[in-house]
Amino acid sequence: MPHKKTILVFACLILLVTIFTAQINKEKPDRKKSSSYMPVIEEPLEEVMAKDKAQKSEIMERQMKLLNERYDLAKNVTSEVTMSKGKPLPVGPTARLNGLTWEQLAAMLPDAIKEKNIFPYLPLPHPNHPVGGMIFTQAQIKLLPRLKRFDLDFDLPDHFLPEFPSPIFFNNT
Repeated sequence: MPHKKTILVFACLILLVTIFTAQINKEKPDRKKSSSYMPVIEEPLEEVMAKDKAQKSEIMERQMKLLNERYDLAKNVTSEVTMSKGKPLPVGPTARLNGLTWEQLAAMLPDAIKEKNIFPYLPLPHPNHPVGGMIFTQAQIKLLPRLKRFDLDFDLPDHFLPEFPSPIFFNNT
């Protein structure tokens, strides 16, 4: 019998919660449920394009400043080894260590590097994060001109990029 009483108590609680919820919902004005998606562009496209084009040089300058602070972007390649189509390979390291030497960094424990926040190859942010989207290399744009963006240019120097188009290798064994 105690089991039946427990079930009856829970059934009464569920009924009370349902009635209470219905009463609260009745008092709220009937509103259309909003989507979890926000509109991407709230301004006319022409205004957005004009604003993005006007900001392009400032954004690209900021991104290049960040790249130059973190990395040595000079063209330092070797002719001893090349990619499969003959493009010279870049040699490094390219990261700037800001007062450390590579030997000092190599002697540090990973936890110490993390604690001091001195890991040299941090992820790079998108040049214009609020807008986002793909940015294509000049080689890709030459092949497919529709990929050219009006608001940003590709920021990494060509000598750091792999050959384009990438070779495809088959194993015939």
